[in-house]
Amino acid sequence: MTIGLLVHRAAARFGDRPAVLGPDGVRGFAELADRATRLARGLLGLGLCPGDRVLELQPNSCALLECDLALALAGLVRVPLNPRLGPAEWERIADDCGASALLYDARFTEATEALRGGLGAARTVVTGDGPGHRLDELIAKNSGARLAVGASPDDLVGLAYSSGTTGRPKGAMRTHRNRVSSALAMTHEVLGGPPAPGSVYLHAGPAIHTSGLFTLPFLMAGAPQVMLDHADAERILAAVDEYRVTHTALVPTMVDRLAHAAAAPPPSLRLLAYAGAPMPAEHIRRASDRLTPHLVQYYGLVEAMPPLTVLDEDDHARGLSADPRLLTSAGRVCLAVDLRVVDEEGDPVPDGESGEVVVCGDPVTPGYFNADKRDDLGKSFLNGYLRTGDVGHLGDGGRLWLTDRRNDMIITGGYNVYPREVEEAVTRVGGVADAAVVGLPDPQWGQRITAVYTCLEGHDVESAKVLEHCRAALPAHKRPKNAHRVTDLPLNATGKISRREVARRLESGEPW
Repeated sequence: MTIGLLVHRAAARFGDRPAVLGPDGVRGFAELADRATRLARGLLGLGLCPGDRVLELQPNSCALLECDLALALAGLVRVPLNPRLGPAEWERIADDCGASALLYDARFTEATEALRGGLGAARTVVTGDGPGHRLDELIAKNSGARLAVGASPDDLVGLAYSSGTTGRPKGAMRTHRNRVSSALAMTHEVLGGPPAPGSVYLHAGPAIHTSGLFTLPFLMAGAPQVMLDHADAERILAAVDEYRVTHTALVPTMVDRLAHAAAAPPPSLRLLAYAGAPMPAEHIRRASDRLTPHLVQYYGLVEAMPPLTVLDEDDHARGLSADPRLLTSAGRVCLAVDLRVVDEEGDPVPDGESGEVVVCGDPVTPGYFNADKRDDLGKSFLNGYLRTGDVGHLGDGGRLWLTDRRNDMIITGGYNVYPREVEEAVTRVGGVADAAVVGLPDPQWGQRITAVYTCLEGHDVESAKVLEHCRAALPAHKRPKNAHRVTDLPLNATGKISRREVARRLESGEPW
Protein backbone atom coordinates (compact mmCIF):
# COMPACT_ATOMS: atom_id res chain seq x y z
CA MET A 1 0.00 0.00 0.00
CA THR A 2 1.28 3.45 -0.95
CA ILE A 3 -0.02 6.99 -0.48
CA GLY A 4 -0.74 7.25 -4.21
CA LEU A 5 -3.07 4.26 -4.08
CA LEU A 6 -4.91 5.78 -1.11
CA VAL A 7 -5.38 9.06 -3.00
CA HIS A 8 -6.86 7.42 -6.09
CA ARG A 9 -8.99 5.05 -4.06
CA ALA A 10 -10.51 7.97 -2.12
CA ALA A 11 -11.18 9.88 -5.36
CA ALA A 12 -12.97 6.89 -6.89
CA ARG A 13 -15.07 6.19 -3.79
CA PHE A 14 -16.02 9.68 -2.64
CA GLY A 15 -16.03 11.79 -5.82
CA ASP A 16 -17.29 15.32 -5.31
CA ARG A 17 -17.78 15.08 -1.55
CA PRO A 18 -15.77 17.80 0.21
CA ALA A 19 -12.34 16.55 1.23
CA VAL A 20 -10.63 19.67 2.54
CA LEU A 21 -11.78 23.20 3.41
CA GLY A 22 -9.23 25.95 3.95
CA PRO A 23 -8.55 29.66 3.57
CA ASP A 24 -7.89 28.93 -0.12
CA GLY A 25 -11.24 27.29 -0.85
CA VAL A 26 -12.77 23.82 -0.90
CA ARG A 27 -11.61 20.68 -2.70
CA GLY A 28 -13.66 17.57 -3.34
CA PHE A 29 -11.98 14.16 -3.21
CA ALA A 30 -11.84 13.77 -7.00
CA GLU A 31 -10.68 17.36 -7.46
CA LEU A 32 -8.00 16.93 -4.79
CA ALA A 33 -6.62 13.82 -6.51
CA ASP A 34 -6.78 15.53 -9.91
CA ARG A 35 -4.96 18.67 -8.74
CA ALA A 36 -2.35 16.64 -6.85
CA THR A 37 -1.71 14.51 -9.95
CA ARG A 38 -1.42 17.58 -12.19
CA LEU A 39 0.98 19.17 -9.72
CA ALA A 40 3.03 15.96 -9.59
CA ARG A 41 3.35 16.03 -13.38
CA GLY A 42 4.29 19.69 -13.25
CA LEU A 43 7.06 19.07 -10.72
CA LEU A 44 8.54 16.25 -12.78
CA GLY A 45 8.30 18.55 -15.79
CA LEU A 46 10.63 21.00 -14.01
CA GLY A 47 13.38 18.39 -14.27
CA LEU A 48 12.93 16.80 -10.87
CA CYS A 49 13.43 13.04 -10.60
CA PRO A 50 11.92 10.48 -8.20
CA GLY A 51 13.97 10.49 -5.01
CA ASP A 52 14.81 14.21 -5.18
CA ARG A 53 14.20 16.09 -1.93
CA VAL A 54 11.71 18.96 -2.13
CA LEU A 55 11.28 21.57 0.60
CA GLU A 56 7.71 22.49 1.47
CA LEU A 57 6.81 25.67 3.37
CA GLN A 58 3.04 26.02 3.50
CA PRO A 59 0.59 27.14 6.19
CA ASN A 60 -2.48 25.03 6.98
CA SER A 61 -4.41 25.17 3.70
CA CYS A 62 -5.77 23.11 0.83
CA ALA A 63 -2.45 23.77 -0.93
CA LEU A 64 -0.54 22.07 1.88
CA LEU A 65 -2.48 18.84 1.38
CA GLU A 66 -2.21 19.10 -2.42
CA CYS A 67 1.57 19.50 -2.19
CA ASP A 68 1.94 16.62 0.24
CA LEU A 69 0.00 14.24 -2.00
CA ALA A 70 1.60 15.51 -5.22
CA LEU A 71 5.11 14.86 -3.92
CA ALA A 72 4.15 11.31 -2.98
CA LEU A 73 2.51 10.71 -6.37
CA ALA A 74 5.63 11.96 -8.17
CA GLY A 75 7.99 9.78 -6.15
CA LEU A 76 9.61 12.87 -4.67
CA VAL A 77 10.72 13.19 -1.04
CA ARG A 78 8.80 15.76 0.98
CA VAL A 79 10.81 17.85 3.44
CA PRO A 80 8.31 20.04 5.35
CA LEU A 81 9.72 23.19 6.92
CA ASN A 82 8.26 24.51 10.14
CA PRO A 83 7.43 28.22 9.66
CA ARG A 84 8.38 28.87 13.29
CA LEU A 85 11.99 27.82 12.79
CA GLY A 86 13.06 30.63 10.48
CA PRO A 87 15.51 31.03 7.57
CA ALA A 88 18.72 29.95 9.32
CA GLU A 89 17.26 26.60 10.35
CA TRP A 90 15.59 26.10 6.96
CA GLU A 91 18.92 26.59 5.24
CA ARG A 92 20.61 24.02 7.49
CA ILE A 93 17.87 21.52 6.63
CA ALA A 94 18.17 22.30 2.92
CA ASP A 95 21.92 21.75 3.11
CA ASP A 96 21.65 18.46 4.99
CA CYS A 97 19.07 16.92 2.65
CA GLY A 98 20.53 18.30 -0.59
CA ALA A 99 17.23 19.94 -1.55
CA SER A 100 16.40 20.17 -5.25
CA ALA A 101 13.30 22.41 -5.13
CA LEU A 102 11.05 24.53 -2.93
CA LEU A 103 7.25 24.74 -2.68
CA TYR A 104 6.32 27.81 -0.63
CA ASP A 105 3.51 30.21 0.19
CA ALA A 106 3.89 33.80 -0.97
CA ARG A 107 3.68 35.11 2.60
CA PHE A 108 7.19 33.66 3.08
CA THR A 109 8.66 35.46 0.05
CA GLU A 110 11.06 37.63 2.02
CA ALA A 111 12.06 34.90 4.46
CA THR A 112 12.87 32.40 1.67
CA GLU A 113 15.13 34.72 -0.34
CA ALA A 114 18.28 32.76 0.47
CA LEU A 115 16.64 29.39 -0.19
CA ARG A 116 15.26 30.55 -3.51
CA GLY A 117 18.60 32.06 -4.47
CA GLY A 118 20.34 28.73 -3.90
CA LEU A 119 17.78 26.66 -5.79
CA GLY A 120 16.98 29.08 -8.62
CA ALA A 121 13.64 30.27 -10.01
CA ALA A 122 13.32 27.17 -12.21
CA ARG A 123 13.06 24.95 -9.12
CA THR A 124 10.74 27.18 -7.07
CA VAL A 125 6.94 26.91 -6.95
CA VAL A 126 4.84 29.50 -5.13
CA THR A 127 1.29 29.48 -3.82
CA GLY A 128 -0.01 32.99 -4.48
CA ASP A 129 1.84 35.97 -5.88
CA GLY A 130 5.59 35.57 -5.49
CA PRO A 131 8.79 34.64 -7.35
CA GLY A 132 8.77 31.23 -9.03
CA HIS A 133 6.34 29.06 -10.94
CA ARG A 134 2.74 29.67 -9.84
CA LEU A 135 1.27 26.56 -8.26
CA ASP A 136 -2.18 27.05 -9.82
CA GLU A 137 -0.65 27.63 -13.27
CA LEU A 138 1.48 24.52 -12.94
CA ILE A 139 -1.64 22.54 -12.05
CA ALA A 140 -3.71 24.05 -14.87
CA LYS A 141 -1.28 23.27 -17.68
CA ASN A 142 -0.65 19.62 -16.82
CA SER A 143 -2.72 16.48 -17.30
CA GLY A 144 -4.61 14.79 -14.49
CA ALA A 145 -4.13 11.32 -15.98
CA ARG A 146 -2.63 8.87 -13.51
CA LEU A 147 1.14 8.85 -13.38
CA ALA A 148 3.15 5.82 -14.40
CA VAL A 149 5.67 6.46 -11.60
CA GLY A 150 5.91 3.25 -9.61
CA ALA A 151 6.35 3.17 -5.85
CA SER A 152 6.94 0.42 -3.35
CA PRO A 153 6.00 0.55 0.33
CA ASP A 154 9.66 0.92 1.29
CA ASP A 155 10.38 3.87 -1.00
CA LEU A 156 11.33 7.07 0.76
CA VAL A 157 8.43 9.56 0.84
CA GLY A 158 9.56 12.14 3.40
CA LEU A 159 12.16 13.45 5.81
CA ALA A 160 11.04 14.67 9.23
CA TYR A 161 13.63 16.97 10.77
CA SER A 162 14.38 17.58 14.42
CA SER A 163 17.45 18.97 16.15
CA GLY A 164 20.20 16.58 17.15
CA THR A 165 22.14 16.67 20.41
CA THR A 166 24.45 19.26 18.86
CA GLY A 167 21.54 21.38 17.64
CA ARG A 168 22.22 20.39 14.02
CA PRO A 169 19.00 19.23 12.31
CA LYS A 170 18.66 15.50 11.68
CA GLY A 171 16.21 14.04 9.19
CA ALA A 172 14.34 10.86 10.08
CA MET A 173 13.52 8.99 6.89
CA ARG A 174 9.87 8.11 6.32
CA THR A 175 8.66 5.54 3.82
CA HIS A 176 5.21 4.84 2.41
CA ARG A 177 5.10 1.89 4.82
CA ASN A 178 5.81 4.18 7.79
CA ARG A 179 3.06 6.64 6.89
CA VAL A 180 0.41 4.09 5.90
CA SER A 181 1.02 1.92 8.97
CA SER A 182 0.75 5.02 11.16
CA ALA A 183 -2.51 5.99 9.42
CA LEU A 184 -3.99 2.55 10.02
CA ALA A 185 -2.91 2.56 13.66
CA MET A 186 -4.31 6.07 14.16
CA THR A 187 -7.59 4.86 12.67
CA HIS A 188 -8.00 1.76 14.79
CA GLU A 189 -6.09 2.58 17.99
CA VAL A 190 -6.78 6.33 18.44
CA LEU A 191 -10.05 6.90 16.58
CA GLY A 192 -11.45 3.51 17.56
CA GLY A 193 -12.27 2.70 13.93
CA PRO A 194 -12.91 4.57 10.67
CA PRO A 195 -14.64 7.93 11.25
CA ALA A 196 -18.43 7.56 11.09
CA PRO A 197 -20.61 9.44 8.58
CA GLY A 198 -20.86 13.10 9.51
CA SER A 199 -17.34 13.21 10.96
CA VAL A 200 -15.31 16.40 10.44
CA TYR A 201 -11.66 16.78 11.44
CA LEU A 202 -10.20 20.17 12.40
CA HIS A 203 -6.50 20.90 11.82
CA ALA A 204 -6.17 23.54 14.54
CA GLY A 205 -2.45 22.93 15.04
CA PRO A 206 0.19 22.74 12.28
CA ALA A 207 -0.68 19.93 9.88
CA ILE A 208 3.04 19.23 9.35
CA HIS A 209 3.13 17.94 12.94
CA THR A 210 0.80 15.89 15.12
CA SER A 211 -2.40 17.10 13.46
CA GLY A 212 -1.11 15.85 10.12
CA LEU A 213 -1.22 12.28 11.40
CA PHE A 214 -4.98 12.43 10.85
CA THR A 215 -4.75 13.49 7.19
CA LEU A 216 -4.65 9.99 5.72
CA PRO A 217 -7.17 8.41 8.13
CA PHE A 218 -9.83 10.98 7.24
CA LEU A 219 -8.90 10.85 3.54
CA MET A 220 -9.38 7.07 3.57
CA ALA A 221 -12.72 7.42 5.38
CA GLY A 222 -14.14 10.04 3.01
CA ALA A 223 -14.55 12.62 5.78
CA PRO A 224 -13.83 16.35 5.34
CA GLN A 225 -10.90 18.14 6.96
CA VAL A 226 -10.93 21.82 7.93
CA MET A 227 -7.66 23.78 7.86
CA LEU A 228 -7.07 26.64 10.32
CA ASP A 229 -3.83 28.59 10.40
CA HIS A 230 -2.37 30.25 13.53
CA ALA A 231 -5.65 29.87 15.41
CA ASP A 232 -6.11 30.95 19.03
CA ALA A 233 -8.52 29.27 21.44
CA GLU A 234 -11.47 31.51 20.58
CA ARG A 235 -11.07 30.94 16.84
CA ILE A 236 -10.76 27.18 17.32
CA LEU A 237 -13.97 27.09 19.34
CA ALA A 238 -15.72 29.20 16.68
CA ALA A 239 -14.57 26.80 13.95
CA VAL A 240 -15.76 23.78 15.94
CA ASP A 241 -19.18 25.39 16.14
CA GLU A 242 -19.27 26.59 12.51
CA TYR A 243 -18.20 23.32 10.89
CA ARG A 244 -19.73 20.95 13.47
CA VAL A 245 -16.27 19.52 14.10
CA THR A 246 -16.26 16.03 15.57
CA HIS A 247 -12.51 15.35 15.93
CA THR A 248 -9.36 17.35 16.56
CA ALA A 249 -5.91 16.92 18.11
CA LEU A 250 -3.85 19.49 20.00
CA VAL A 251 -0.81 19.81 22.21
CA PRO A 252 -1.67 19.86 25.95
CA THR A 253 -0.95 23.58 26.35
CA MET A 254 -3.60 24.45 23.75
CA VAL A 255 -6.08 21.93 25.19
CA ASP A 256 -5.94 23.76 28.51
CA ARG A 257 -6.29 27.16 26.84
CA LEU A 258 -9.34 25.81 25.02
CA ALA A 259 -10.82 24.52 28.27
CA HIS A 260 -10.47 27.93 29.89
CA ALA A 261 -11.99 29.70 26.88
CA ALA A 262 -15.01 27.41 26.43
CA ALA A 263 -18.31 28.71 27.80
CA ALA A 264 -19.86 25.24 27.39
CA PRO A 265 -18.77 21.88 25.93
CA PRO A 266 -19.07 21.92 22.11
CA PRO A 267 -21.93 19.49 21.39
CA SER A 268 -20.46 18.13 18.15
CA LEU A 269 -17.05 17.12 19.56
CA ARG A 270 -16.73 13.31 19.65
CA LEU A 271 -12.99 13.05 20.25
CA LEU A 272 -10.23 15.35 21.47
CA ALA A 273 -6.79 13.82 21.12
CA TYR A 274 -3.63 15.22 22.63
CA ALA A 275 0.04 14.36 22.31
CA GLY A 276 3.53 15.76 22.70
CA ALA A 277 3.49 15.68 26.50
CA PRO A 278 1.27 14.31 29.27
CA MET A 279 -1.34 16.55 30.87
CA PRO A 280 -1.59 17.06 34.63
CA ALA A 281 -4.66 15.40 36.13
CA GLU A 282 -6.22 18.78 36.92
CA HIS A 283 -5.93 19.80 33.27
CA ILE A 284 -7.44 16.50 32.12
CA ARG A 285 -10.41 16.94 34.46
CA ARG A 286 -10.90 20.52 33.27
CA ALA A 287 -10.83 19.39 29.60
CA SER A 288 -13.28 16.58 30.36
CA ASP A 289 -15.70 18.92 32.14
CA ARG A 290 -15.47 21.94 29.83
CA LEU A 291 -14.73 20.43 26.40
CA THR A 292 -15.55 16.73 26.10
CA PRO A 293 -15.16 13.52 28.11
CA HIS A 294 -14.03 11.83 24.89
CA LEU A 295 -10.29 12.27 25.46
CA VAL A 296 -7.47 10.20 23.97
CA GLN A 297 -3.72 10.56 24.49
CA TYR A 298 -1.20 9.00 22.11
CA TYR A 299 2.59 8.77 22.19
CA GLY A 300 5.18 8.66 19.43
CA LEU A 301 8.27 10.36 18.05
CA VAL A 302 9.59 11.95 14.89
CA GLU A 303 11.53 8.72 14.37
CA ALA A 304 8.65 6.39 15.31
CA MET A 305 5.36 7.67 13.98
CA PRO A 306 2.48 7.69 16.46
CA PRO A 307 0.70 5.94 17.91
CA LEU A 308 3.12 3.72 19.80
CA THR A 309 0.87 3.75 22.87
CA VAL A 310 -2.67 4.99 23.48
CA LEU A 311 -4.48 6.11 26.63
CA ASP A 312 -8.02 5.74 25.36
CA GLU A 313 -11.36 7.20 26.33
CA ASP A 314 -12.18 4.40 28.79
CA ASP A 315 -8.79 4.85 30.48
CA HIS A 316 -9.52 8.56 30.94
CA ALA A 317 -12.93 7.81 32.44
CA ARG A 318 -11.42 5.28 34.88
CA GLY A 319 -8.58 7.65 35.70
CA LEU A 320 -10.98 10.46 36.57
CA SER A 321 -13.03 8.20 38.82
CA ALA A 322 -11.61 5.04 40.36
CA ASP A 323 -7.97 4.78 39.25
CA PRO A 324 -6.18 8.16 39.07
CA ARG A 325 -2.80 6.50 38.46
CA LEU A 326 -3.97 5.70 34.93
CA LEU A 327 -3.84 9.38 34.06
CA THR A 328 -0.08 9.38 34.60
CA SER A 329 0.32 6.59 32.03
CA ALA A 330 1.01 6.92 28.31
CA GLY A 331 -1.43 4.04 27.80
CA ARG A 332 -1.27 0.56 26.38
CA VAL A 333 1.25 -0.44 23.73
CA CYS A 334 -0.25 -0.59 20.23
CA LEU A 335 -0.33 -3.83 18.28
CA ALA A 336 1.67 -2.42 15.34
CA VAL A 337 4.91 -2.12 17.33
CA ASP A 338 7.23 -4.09 19.57
CA LEU A 339 7.98 -1.71 22.45
CA ARG A 340 10.27 -2.62 25.32
CA VAL A 341 12.00 -1.03 28.29
CA VAL A 342 15.66 -2.04 28.46
CA ASP A 343 18.88 -1.50 30.37
CA GLU A 344 22.08 -0.02 28.90
CA GLU A 345 22.97 -3.33 27.21
CA GLY A 346 19.55 -3.60 25.57
CA ASP A 347 18.19 -6.34 27.81
CA PRO A 348 14.53 -6.00 28.88
CA VAL A 349 13.99 -5.00 32.51
CA PRO A 350 11.18 -6.40 34.70
CA ASP A 351 7.80 -4.66 34.73
CA GLY A 352 7.87 -1.71 37.11
CA GLU A 353 11.61 -1.16 36.69
CA SER A 354 12.78 1.92 34.81
CA GLY A 355 14.92 1.90 31.70
CA GLU A 356 15.09 3.35 28.21
CA VAL A 357 12.11 2.83 25.91
CA VAL A 358 13.07 1.13 22.63
CA VAL A 359 10.77 0.21 19.75
CA CYS A 360 10.65 -1.50 16.37
CA GLY A 361 7.91 -2.06 13.80
CA ASP A 362 6.41 -0.62 10.64
CA PRO A 363 6.01 2.96 11.98
CA VAL A 364 9.72 3.18 12.88
CA THR A 365 12.15 5.06 10.63
CA PRO A 366 14.73 3.00 8.76
CA GLY A 367 17.30 5.58 9.92
CA TYR A 368 18.53 9.13 9.55
CA PHE A 369 19.29 10.73 6.20
CA ASN A 370 23.04 11.15 5.58
CA ALA A 371 23.79 9.08 8.70
CA ASP A 372 26.91 7.65 7.07
CA LYS A 373 28.33 11.17 6.66
CA ARG A 374 27.67 12.39 10.19
CA ASP A 375 29.29 11.69 13.55
CA ASP A 376 26.83 13.58 15.78
CA LEU A 377 23.81 11.27 15.73
CA GLY A 378 24.87 9.00 18.58
CA LYS A 379 23.77 5.40 18.80
CA SER A 380 20.25 5.55 17.39
CA PHE A 381 19.53 1.82 17.30
CA LEU A 382 20.25 -0.91 19.83
CA ASN A 383 19.95 -4.56 18.78
CA GLY A 384 17.63 -3.55 15.95
CA TYR A 385 15.40 -1.34 18.13
CA LEU A 386 15.17 2.45 17.93
CA ARG A 387 16.41 4.14 21.09
CA THR A 388 13.75 6.72 21.89
CA GLY A 389 15.69 8.63 24.57
CA ASP A 390 12.61 8.34 26.80
CA VAL A 391 12.85 6.75 30.23
CA GLY A 392 9.93 4.79 31.64
CA HIS A 393 8.58 1.46 32.82
CA LEU A 394 5.92 -1.06 31.80
CA GLY A 395 3.16 -2.50 33.96
CA ASP A 396 -0.57 -3.02 34.43
CA GLY A 397 -1.22 -5.26 31.44
CA GLY A 398 1.17 -3.68 28.95
CA ARG A 399 0.78 0.00 29.78
CA LEU A 400 3.72 2.37 29.60
CA TRP A 401 4.64 5.01 32.16
CA LEU A 402 7.10 7.63 30.90
CA THR A 403 9.34 9.17 33.52
CA ASP A 404 11.05 11.78 31.37
CA ARG A 405 13.68 12.38 28.69
CA ARG A 406 17.18 11.08 29.41
CA ASN A 407 18.68 14.41 28.39
CA ASP A 408 16.41 16.42 30.73
CA MET A 409 17.39 14.52 33.86
CA ILE A 410 18.64 16.73 36.72
CA ILE A 411 21.50 15.47 38.91
CA THR A 412 21.39 17.24 42.25
CA GLY A 413 23.35 16.21 45.32
CA GLY A 414 24.12 12.87 43.65
CA TYR A 415 20.43 12.06 43.04
CA ASN A 416 18.74 11.71 39.65
CA VAL A 417 15.56 13.78 39.39
CA TYR A 418 13.25 13.88 36.40
CA PRO A 419 11.54 17.26 35.88
CA ARG A 420 8.12 15.87 35.03
CA GLU A 421 7.40 14.62 38.56
CA VAL A 422 8.28 18.02 40.02
CA GLU A 423 6.21 19.83 37.36
CA GLU A 424 3.19 17.71 38.22
CA ALA A 425 3.55 18.71 41.87
CA VAL A 426 3.74 22.40 40.95
CA THR A 427 0.65 22.26 38.70
CA ARG A 428 -1.35 20.76 41.57
CA VAL A 429 -1.11 24.11 43.37
CA GLY A 430 -4.43 25.91 43.06
CA GLY A 431 -4.27 28.75 40.56
CA VAL A 432 -1.18 27.46 38.72
CA ALA A 433 -1.65 26.93 34.99
CA ASP A 434 1.61 25.45 33.66
CA ALA A 435 5.09 24.75 34.96
CA ALA A 436 8.57 23.93 33.75
CA VAL A 437 11.38 22.58 35.93
CA VAL A 438 15.08 22.71 35.05
CA GLY A 439 18.45 22.16 36.69
CA LEU A 440 20.73 25.19 36.94
CA PRO A 441 24.46 25.02 37.79
CA ASP A 442 25.11 25.06 41.53
CA PRO A 443 28.52 24.83 43.27
CA GLN A 444 27.10 22.86 46.19
CA TRP A 445 24.49 20.59 44.60
CA GLY A 446 25.85 20.24 41.05
CA GLN A 447 22.46 21.33 39.76
CA ARG A 448 19.80 23.34 41.57
CA ILE A 449 16.18 22.40 40.90
CA THR A 450 14.35 25.52 39.75
CA ALA A 451 10.69 25.86 38.80
CA VAL A 452 8.97 28.51 36.72
CA TYR A 453 5.20 28.66 36.45
CA THR A 454 2.29 30.62 35.03
CA CYS A 455 -0.99 31.39 36.76
CA LEU A 456 -4.57 31.02 35.66
CA GLU A 457 -6.38 34.21 34.76
CA GLY A 458 -7.48 36.00 37.91
CA HIS A 459 -5.03 34.14 40.16
CA ASP A 460 -1.84 35.41 41.76
CA VAL A 461 0.09 32.49 43.27
CA GLU A 462 3.13 33.50 45.30
CA SER A 463 6.32 31.49 44.90
CA ALA A 464 6.36 30.80 48.64
CA LYS A 465 3.09 28.89 48.28
CA VAL A 466 4.53 26.78 45.45
CA LEU A 467 7.64 25.93 47.44
CA GLU A 468 5.59 25.11 50.53
CA HIS A 469 3.39 22.75 48.53
CA CYS A 470 6.43 21.01 47.03
CA ARG A 471 7.96 20.56 50.49
CA ALA A 472 4.86 18.64 51.51
CA ALA A 473 4.43 16.71 48.25
CA LEU A 474 7.98 15.70 47.30
CA PRO A 475 11.00 14.02 48.91
CA ALA A 476 13.70 16.45 49.99
CA HIS A 477 16.02 15.78 47.03
CA LYS A 478 13.23 16.50 44.49
CA ARG A 479 12.03 19.79 45.93
CA PRO A 480 12.74 22.95 43.92
CA LYS A 481 15.11 25.36 45.62
CA ASN A 482 13.58 28.32 43.78
CA ALA A 483 10.29 29.08 42.05
CA HIS A 484 9.54 31.99 39.75
CA ARG A 485 6.20 33.20 38.49
CA VAL A 486 6.35 34.23 34.79
CA THR A 487 3.81 35.59 32.36
CA ASP A 488 4.30 32.83 29.79
CA LEU A 489 6.41 29.75 29.17
CA PRO A 490 8.52 29.56 25.99
CA LEU A 491 7.32 27.04 23.43
CA ASN A 492 9.38 25.23 20.83
CA ALA A 493 8.47 24.95 17.16
CA THR A 494 5.97 22.15 17.80
CA GLY A 495 4.14 23.99 20.57
CA LYS A 496 5.66 22.16 23.55
CA ILE A 497 7.23 23.93 26.52
CA SER A 498 10.96 24.33 25.89
CA ARG A 499 12.89 23.50 29.04
CA ARG A 500 16.10 24.34 27.18
CA GLU A 501 14.90 27.91 26.59
CA VAL A 502 13.67 28.20 30.19
CA ALA A 503 17.13 27.26 31.46
CA ARG A 504 18.83 29.65 29.04
CA ARG A 505 16.69 32.59 30.18
CA LEU A 506 17.25 31.83 33.84
CA GLU A 507 21.01 31.42 33.46
CA SER A 508 21.41 34.57 31.38
CA GLY A 509 19.16 36.68 33.60
CA GLU A 510 17.23 37.71 30.49
CA PRO A 511 13.99 39.54 31.30
CA TRP A 512 10.96 37.33 30.82
